[in-house]
Amino acid sequence: MYETLRKHIEKTVSLSDEEFAWVKSHFSIKKYKRHQFIIQEGETVGYSYFIVSGLTKLVHHDVSGKSHIIAFAMEDWWESDFFAYLTQTRATLSLECIEDTEVLCISLANYRKLCANLQKVEAFFLEKAHFGNIAAQRRILSLLTSNAKERYLQLLKQYPQLVQRVPKSLLAAYLGVSRETLSRFSN
Repeated sequence: MYETLRKHIEKTVSLSDEEFAWVKSHFSIKKYKRHQFIIQEGETVGYSYFIVSGLTKLVHHDVSGKSHIIAFAMEDWWESDFFAYLTQTRATLSLECIEDTEVLCISLANYRKLCANLQKVEAFFLEKAHFGNIAAQRRILSLLTSNAKERYLQLLKQYPQLVQRVPKSLLAAYLGVSRETLSRFSN
C-alpha cells in the first residue's frame, strides 16, 4: 500500500529510502466498504485522503435536499473536503465510497510537519494543489460554456477508466442531466 504512495510521490520528486520511511510514518491506513462514508457533512474533517484502491464521490446536499456530485476520485487521486480540512471546520461535503476503498490518511498537523521539514514533499503537495486548482477551473469552465453532451464527451476523453466504473445514474448527476439523456449520449 505504501509502495503505491511512494510511486505516486516519485512521479514528482525523488525520495531516498530514509526520506520515504519518514514520510510514510505520517500516514495511517483506513479501509471502507461500498456506500460507507469517509466524510459526512457536519463532521470535523481530520484528514486528506490518498486513494490506494477504490472509487469515491464527493457530494454536497443543498437546502432542498438535492445531491450535487462535486467530484469522483479513484486510485492515485487525493480527496477531502479541503476547505474543512484546511480550516479545521465542519464538513459541507460528504465523501462516500462507490466501491470498497482503501486510503492513506494524513492529518493536517502531519501534512504541515512534512511540508515544513522536507522541501521535496512541500514541492510535491504544491504541485498537487496546482493541478487540483486547474481541474476545478476546467470543470467550472465546462459547466459554464459546454452543453451536457460536450461535458460527457470531455469526461469520456479525459477519464475513460472512470466513466467505465461509475454507475450511469451518478455520471448523469455529475453532468447535470437525466439518466435517459446520458443513455442517449453513450449510444
